Amino acid sequence: MSTSLNNPYAIVFPGQGSQSVGMMDKLAETYTNVKEDFAVASSELGYDLWEKVTLGPEAYLNQTEITQPALLAAGYATWNIWQQLVDTSPSVLAGHSLGEYTALVCAGVIDFKDAISLVAHRGKCMQQAVPAGIGAMAAILGLEDDAITDICNEVSSDQHVAPANFNSPGQIVIAGHKTAVEAAIEKASDAGAKRTILLPVSVPSHCLLMKKAAEQFSEKLNSVTFSDALIPVIQNVDATERTDAKTIKEILLQQLYKPVRWVELIQSINNKNISTIIECGPGKVLSGLNKRIERSLEVHCLQDKTSINKAMGQA
Repeated sequence: MSTSLNNPYAIVFPGQGSQSVGMMDKLAETYTNVKEDFAVASSELGYDLWEKVTLGPEAYLNQTEITQPALLAAGYATWNIWQQLVDTSPSVLAGHSLGEYTALVCAGVIDFKDAISLVAHRGKCMQQAVPAGIGAMAAILGLEDDAITDICNEVSSDQHVAPANFNSPGQIVIAGHKTAVEAAIEKASDAGAKRTILLPVSVPSHCLLMKKAAEQFSEKLNSVTFSDALIPVIQNVDATERTDAKTIKEILLQQLYKPVRWVELIQSINNKNISTIIECGPGKVLSGLNKRIERSLEVHCLQDKTSINKAMGQA
């Protein structure tokens, strides 16, 4: 028996950084579709994705070409659990970075198998575009957006650095050449940043260094059939809600080298009088960000049977 939710709600899907070894174990204990969905993904990839997610090692799972299909499969499997239990569709979907692909699968825009193949290739293109050790990303906490943008502009000359993720007020991730990122970190600290954190990634996502990756990725992306969205999806690049397949695909390519505007995206959801946002996938990263962006929001993470029941209003 399925449950109907009385109030409009949104579902969002996490991106890279939310993965962990064993991240789907609790859900798999209760819901049989989890392993079934991972089996479909594995057949597309040519290796056992479930084994990589449950056994690791962590270093392997953190390789971007593995992380991306793993998170897509995890979000999709969690969505399918939710669909079994709730007969009220969300008003809108969105995903952070890689999570946007999960949102598009769940909105009926991309077939799941196609998306698995697509994001695995996306990861390869990203890794190949910038050799390990050349690029970097860092989180800057406690400075205004404009101040960080100005700092990035100041230190960018032969080396490039720019805001990559506008995650929440006072939390921005920058990306670019490692030397420029380190210079920006130093200037941000001098300017009064509460904290600066060099992130453990080798791929500088959502900046101009990914332009080459976008060019390589475009052929594969254009070979995949997109359908109009059954549920509107808000895209990262401009925080705009879309259903048109052609436009969604065009904007999706830009996502590789343009920043994630998560603050604006969540504000746009809030402006639609949607007061509940459910994070569908491993971790709680987005729920923390969403609450900092709009304190009035009710946020839920679908981690296990207990948290799913709470989100359904049965706790």
